[in-house]
Amino acid sequence: MLGRRSHPDASLSARRTEAFTDAVFAIAATLLVLGLTDQSLGSVRTDADLAAGLVSLAHPVFSFVISFLILCVMWMTHVRQFEWIVRIDDTGMWINNVRLLLVVLVPFTSSLDTLHADLLLGRVLLPINFFLAIVMGWLQWGWAVRSGAIADLTADDARRLGRAGLSAVILSGAAMLASPLVGSLGFLLLAFDGALTRLLRGADAPASPVREPRAGGDVGGRG
Repeated sequence: MLGRRSHPDASLSARRTEAFTDAVFAIAATLLVLGLTDQSLGSVRTDADLAAGLVSLAHPVFSFVISFLILCVMWMTHVRQFEWIVRIDDTGMWINNVRLLLVVLVPFTSSLDTLHADLLLGRVLLPINFFLAIVMGWLQWGWAVRSGAIADLTADDARRLGRAGLSAVILSGAAMLASPLVGSLGFLLLAFDGALTRLLRGADAPASPVREPRAGGDVGGRG
């Protein structure tokens, strides 16, 4: 499915890709707060004025918090994936680059959700952005399985963990479909990620336990 040159002869260490990805996630998460600093509290002269102004920021704050948390989950997935991925070729780097393109767009689409939640495009672009970024993370795990870039993990276990990673794709897709009606509130569906992950894994449980990466947690390409 994924075209590539032979691995590992035409590949490089994944460490520089890992470090670059860390930096991009950090910058994108930091830029999210600009959506809050652009908001006006109005004319504030008393504590009551300030309290009313802060209440009016409820939606921008929710959009900021949910976007930050989803970026954190995606970054944690990146960390856990690269505990296993030791080599990377051109195909793997470009899949990662496309995911990072979508990550750096998150502050922009989050600001649209903050400023224009009353408009259809304002509500749906952030969920679409996250859905596509999560899909690219899942595809990256698929590339790693097919290219032989994974160390110390059997092919069957790698595929099982990848199928479990479908939970984030499914739930973010559901949030995207719900966004025309509920906007970023659809992201609350991601609270069911753990239960859906266990369900998907239970359907294909391995005969022996899989060693978890040093970072802990799942490595199934979530996001």
